Order: sequence, then structure tokens, then C-alpha cells
Amino acid sequence: MIVGFAPGGVADLTARVVAQKLSADLGQQVLVDNRPSAGGIIAADAVAKADPDGYTLLLMTNGNAVSASLFIALPYDAIADFAPVSLLGTFDIAVVASGSSKIDSLKGLIAYARANPGKLNIGTINIGSTQHLSAELFKSMAGIDAVTVPFKGSPAVITALGGNDVEVAFEMLAPVMPQAKSGVVKILAVTADRRSPGLPAVPTVAESGVAGYQASSWNAIAAPARTPRPIVDRLNGAINVALASPEVKSKLEGLGVTARGSTTAELQQIIVTDIEKWRRVIAKAGIEKQ
Repeated sequence: MIVGFAPGGVADLTARVVAQKLSADLGQQVLVDNRPSAGGIIAADAVAKADPDGYTLLLMTNGNAVSASLFIALPYDAIADFAPVSLLGTFDIAVVASGSSKIDSLKGLIAYARANPGKLNIGTINIGSTQHLSAELFKSMAGIDAVTVPFKGSPAVITALGGNDVEVAFEMLAPVMPQAKSGVVKILAVTADRRSPGLPAVPTVAESGVAGYQASSWNAIAAPARTPRPIVDRLNGAINVALASPEVKSKLEGLGVTARGSTTAELQQIIVTDIEKWRRVIAKAGIEKQ
């Protein structure tokens, strides 16, 4: 299972939790192979060119969908060169403000931005990240004039919030939960199409006045194209059994991931839809291709 991220991150830990359970079901060890690179390109390319025998799999993420439009050229086709196997899970992005901010709701944030065009600063991690593009999508759909300020990492975003360098930030929910519990930040909304199970009182962006808005991160498993259908089906079944395990669900929940399997067709649709959605966001935001 090739992972395009360094060890220790959410994607890597998700892969390891599922791999451990799969090893028991398949009767052989499933190894995680970390090959980090910009946009996950090295990992994806390795799987695209691997033998289609079911023994080399890709931990695919929504970052692969973003890369399809963010890069001038890729050494593979993000759709044609992979056989979708199953979704693994989704994890939410949160819209957060400083705990001391006078802004206490997303509706209030939108009202402030509309009354003060060009003055609202939105913090995210690097340009082209899911957080950054989610903020750009929000600006577009909410019809506000705001400045997106990219930082090198999540800690820098939180520091900027605390120092009032930015009024609000888009960040993965799991990393900001400890700060939210301690009052350093407050969560105004989540970007998914449903409320987070762990924060039932926090509304979605769509519920807060931006109808139709939805953005979330996901992890999935894909195999090389031309992998025989019986092998894909066998892997799909094993993954869905693993994700139904209370132990796996609990471990993933601890990472801020909602375990969620899928059919191969459902995953294919998610990939195609996300590629087109982020293509439009990148084009509208005028983000230069890399």
C-alpha cells in the first residue's frame, strides 16, 4: 500500500490502521510504503505503472483529484490509470476564529466580510492544499471579497489566529480540536455536507448561509488500471469488512476520520466529481499551475 505522505500524518496512520485489519482478512501482511512528494505524484505514478495483480495499491486522497488540475502535466492519467477499489473515510475541515474574536458565527463572518470588502484575512496552509481551495470555494460561493493568506503548516495558522494576523482560518478539524476545547480557537462551522458526529451543535457552512457549499477530505484505495475485476471485488469486500470493525472505526475516529466504505462505482464518481470541482475553483481563483 503506497502512501504519498511521510509517516505519522493522518493519511499514513489511516493506511496503517486499515492495513493491519486487511492483513488478517487476506491472510498475508499488507505493508505500507511511504513515498512523499508534492501532490502525491511519486506514489501515484508508482502504482499507475505497477503490475495489475492486486499486490500494489495506492492510498488515494482528494489531493490526487486536486493534482489533476493543479499541475501542468502528470506522468499518469488520474482517472484512466487507476481502478477505484473503495473509499476508506472522510475527515472534515473546520472554519475557525480566535477564541477572543468578536466573530462568533459564520453568518456574522459573512456579514463582516460584506461590510468590509478586502479587509478579511483567511488563513490556510499552502496554496493548492484542500484547506486553501476550500477557502477559495467559500469566498466564491459566499460572494465575499477577502484575502487568503497561506502559511507553511497548521501550527503557523493557529499562531496567526492567536496573533490576530488573520480573522479566520480553514483547517482540518482534528488538529484544531485541542485548541477549541481549551478556548484558544472557536469553531464556527464545518465544511462537509453534514454536521460532524463529534460536534453536533456546530453547523455546516451550507446551513450557515452558503447553500450548496461542500468540501471535505477523503482517503481511498485504488489499484492499477486493468486489475482483474475479481481481484478488485475481493479487495473491496475486505476493505469494507475492515471499516465495519468497531476497533477500526474507533481508531480512525481518534484520528478525526469517519470510517466510510463504498462500492467501486461510488469511488469512481467521487474522483471524477472532485477533479471537476477543484478544476473550477483553481481556474476561478487564478491559481498558477505548477
